[in-house]
Amino acid sequence: MTFPKFNKISFYLSLVISLFCEIIFIGIGYIIFNIPVEKIIKFSFLSFLSILIFSYILLFYRLENYLINRVSELYNSLYPNSTSTIKSTSDIELLTINLKKLNSDKNLEIELLKKQEDYRKDFIGNIAHELKTPLFTIQGYVLTLLDGGIKDKKIIKKYLKRTSKGVDRLSYIVKDLDLITKFESGMAKLDKKPFDIRLTIENVFESLEIQAKKSNINLRMNRQYNDPIFVIADEERIQQVIINLIINSLKYGVERGISEVSIEVFDKNKILIRISDNGEGIEEEHLPRIFERFYRVEKTRNRKLGGSGLGLSIVKHIIDAHNEKIFVESRTGIGSEFSFTLKCVKEKGVNEI
Repeated sequence: MTFPKFNKISFYLSLVISLFCEIIFIGIGYIIFNIPVEKIIKFSFLSFLSILIFSYILLFYRLENYLINRVSELYNSLYPNSTSTIKSTSDIELLTINLKKLNSDKNLEIELLKKQEDYRKDFIGNIAHELKTPLFTIQGYVLTLLDGGIKDKKIIKKYLKRTSKGVDRLSYIVKDLDLITKFESGMAKLDKKPFDIRLTIENVFESLEIQAKKSNINLRMNRQYNDPIFVIADEERIQQVIINLIINSLKYGVERGISEVSIEVFDKNKILIRISDNGEGIEEEHLPRIFERFYRVEKTRNRKLGGSGLGLSIVKHIIDAHNEKIFVESRTGIGSEFSFTLKCVKEKGVNEI
């Protein structure tokens, strides 16, 4: 058998009612009926206890029922689809705990919404700036040509080439934004199948060989890998990841520097692909945000180098779509290292690194 918990409010109210009744009782008995004080005190003590107990029991259950009804209305308004009901004070305590948790969750949700709003404003500002630069360039050259003030065919050709570069930059931005949107909405599908990651890296090296020579940077593997290393992933997307990371290292590498790719065992059935350089490096405060769209360590840092400013964001989305991890380590003046994991598989009996 469980006894109801002691209710202070009911007790205090009962005590006040009992004292008030006793004062009236003593006053009437002594003044009107001339009852001796000794008899009044003896009788009033028993009546006081009786009134106190009766009042407490009455108030306790009435107050409890009132609170339960009011709390039930509140509960039903908060959880209209709930089939449970408030029946006792223990339910009220449980509801109190749930309300505190709900309040905490709402505060966290509000903070998240504020951060998302700040991110949205930042993103809109960045994309407006990214689009504004090539648009103004195209507009300037096109208006100049339309005015007809230029007769020299060489200058006309030069202006058209610069206009074409502006169009290309807009195309990069729109294409990359479309790709990110597809990944975020789940529309981009991955074509996962086994392939030799060594051959993919070699293909990337061949495609970026000219750019590496222009930057005077040595592009190499950390050592020779003789045996095939098979991974299961979308080869085209992983090739895009490696290209973007190597291009990034070439952009910010130092002259006569090194961009190196290595393959290591990360965990059971996992490999880690590292792309490292000895370039400018990134300050630690910027590392948490470098995968954001259009985020730049310096506002004017790489616009002159071309691209859409979405390369690292695309890399992150592709790796996330594979349910893999990407890491970054960097120190200013020393260099940077980007690495990501892939699931490796054994094929044709060889897969040793």
